[in-house]
Amino acid sequence: MKYIYIKTWGCQMNEYDSSMIVKSLEKNNEYLITENVEKASILILNTCSIREKAQEKVFHQLGRWRKLKKNNPEIIIAVGGCVATQEGKEIFKRANYVDIVFGTQTLHRLPKMISEVKKNRKYFIDISFPKLEKFNYSLQPKKTGCTAFISIMEGCNKYCSFCVVPYTRGNEISRPCDDILFEISILAKKGVREINLLGQNVNAYQGPTFNGQICYFSELIRLVAEIEGIDRIRFTTSNPLEFTDDIIEVYRDTPKLVSFLHLPVQSGSNKILSLMKRSYTIEDYQFIIEKLISARPDIQISSDFIVGFPGESEIDFQKTIMFIKKINFDMSFSFIYSNRPGTPASEIKDNINLKEKKKRLYILQNIINIQTMMWSRKMFGSTQSVLVEGISNMNVMELYGRTENNRIVTFTGKSSMIGQFVNLKITKIHTHSLKGELI
Repeated sequence: MKYIYIKTWGCQMNEYDSSMIVKSLEKNNEYLITENVEKASILILNTCSIREKAQEKVFHQLGRWRKLKKNNPEIIIAVGGCVATQEGKEIFKRANYVDIVFGTQTLHRLPKMISEVKKNRKYFIDISFPKLEKFNYSLQPKKTGCTAFISIMEGCNKYCSFCVVPYTRGNEISRPCDDILFEISILAKKGVREINLLGQNVNAYQGPTFNGQICYFSELIRLVAEIEGIDRIRFTTSNPLEFTDDIIEVYRDTPKLVSFLHLPVQSGSNKILSLMKRSYTIEDYQFIIEKLISARPDIQISSDFIVGFPGESEIDFQKTIMFIKKINFDMSFSFIYSNRPGTPASEIKDNINLKEKKKRLYILQNIINIQTMMWSRKMFGSTQSVLVEGISNMNVMELYGRTENNRIVTFTGKSSMIGQFVNLKITKIHTHSLKGELI
């Protein structure tokens, strides 16, 4: 039996893609996954290009693998994901020992590419965009625990000035509704209790149905909620532009949808939002939050922030800080602006030095951390429904699970509880987790 080693960088979509790669290779080529890189005959790097210097990170990793191939020329090295789509043949020019370059929409063709390389011993590249063809090759999903990610759409039509996703993932395309429901039904029968719907702009979903109609995102959530065994629904990542009233109504009438939302805003300054080409204002965003709270009073909001975007003044930054306090965000993913070649923002003069960017990021993250702790303290003494995911990494005598608002809770319990919902009383508050007792 031959072995695959796969290294994945990036978002949940990349993780989902890697699981598809593994399943297709295990089925078609009779390979097995291994965590020992020196044992593998196929090395796969699934890449992400969101952050700065992503390409250099890729070539540094390939340089380490080059030594393995030098000792065993039969090893096949494949590079996929967003950097592969972005760089294409340049990867072969800089690393001529790479055998395969495949794109975000051609990963299902990898078994055939491997066969071609073995047969002809020359490099192979396919970074085309055959829409959602890859999902036609989806295999029945394996049980991966009590939670699962399901990709429902790919790509982005927004073309924000700082983002490479439309260039590496293509335009928005939605999977057929019935395919998604079938995949989730299989997972539910295998014991999955929580589903996380994935997409670059997940709330822009408009999938075809069997009768030629269009299923919108709000309707899809309600249909998933009807699947027996699925008791909790999440989604990521959404865009304020398409957070329409019909989606807000789902929060009013579908209790299986969690009271926790990640809704990226990126900046609290309308001037910066305009430079980012986000196509909404702070007032638009706040109006969405107000309607959400009306529909689901206990909802908690997390967001994304980019600090030090070209043109961001101290006043713009302070507007972001004030907005964070006003909305009272629970958590955030926050980063220093990363110049991505080929994006419109890369043409804007960067007027902020790195020291100032780091200072602003520290201030922003410190405020978010304070707010996160405040939200956690509100949970002290409360009863929380927790989906038990497994044995705690910190203490093998304890289990851990996740609350509806995405908090990790550790507690003492029986292994038979794994995969089930339990009610816990929150007894301790830690910086990054909670402690609970069974009720």
